[in-house]
Amino acid sequence: MLGRGAVNALVGLSVLYTLLPVLWLLLASTKNRDALFRSDLFSSGDFSLARNLSDLFAMEGGIYGRWYVNSLLYAVLGAAIGAMVSVACGYAFDKYRFRHKEKLFGLVLAGVMVPPTVLALPLYLIASKTGLVNTFWSVFIPVMFNPFGVYLGRVFSQGYVPGEVLEAARVDGAGELTTYFRVALRMLGPGLVTVFLFQLTAIWNNFFLPMVMLSDQSLFPVSLGLYVWNSSAVVTPDYYPPVIAGSLLAVLPLIAAFVLLQRYWKSGLTAGSVK
Repeated sequence: MLGRGAVNALVGLSVLYTLLPVLWLLLASTKNRDALFRSDLFSSGDFSLARNLSDLFAMEGGIYGRWYVNSLLYAVLGAAIGAMVSVACGYAFDKYRFRHKEKLFGLVLAGVMVPPTVLALPLYLIASKTGLVNTFWSVFIPVMFNPFGVYLGRVFSQGYVPGEVLEAARVDGAGELTTYFRVALRMLGPGLVTVFLFQLTAIWNNFFLPMVMLSDQSLFPVSLGLYVWNSSAVVTPDYYPPVIAGSLLAVLPLIAAFVLLQRYWKSGLTAGSVK
């Protein structure tokens, strides 16, 4: 009983640690500026959610909507392409034999250990040489490639794609591309969704790379745009309610993605655990 109580207490603390900031964000987004400065979040008065959302989409010519669309393009499209590339690379590392395969895979694993912030300056210099700085592509192209996704792709290929099935497809006359897209990729569905969710979360929360690459506010993602507004709120407190409301809207796509795809994600996390 003591052990069960300790475990329940630890789980309860973890839940509070996770949910309290979300609860604060939800309550704060319904309050006006005066209530926020009074820290009066639990009162029934001063309900201003509609006003905050209206101010959010009207501020600076409605640029927040543009930031939101930019984030969706960067994150959803980038995660989808990145997941396809990562799973295909992992499949190739698992099922094909070629020279220096393990050494190259070792380089991929080494790339996993490199923090993304370390790569921001080299990526900026490359983008500067190619004329891509302050363009959509300077942020979009780097997020399509993920070494950790390649590692997960190989793990999922080992756990989900039997070699015998591929050999049977080849005996039936299927080429390598046909075998991959019509046979292997269907088996790799849970892995593809798992890599997509990891990529989606990382790209949506990506902040440092857009800050280095972009100066045109119309290209900003939500994370960078809200940072700029939050910095302005020090001088102009009227920015605080829209920033909080914008932060609340910014978490909704990630919640929706995890809720809609959680069953695929859970099955993907158990790859290889059951024979």
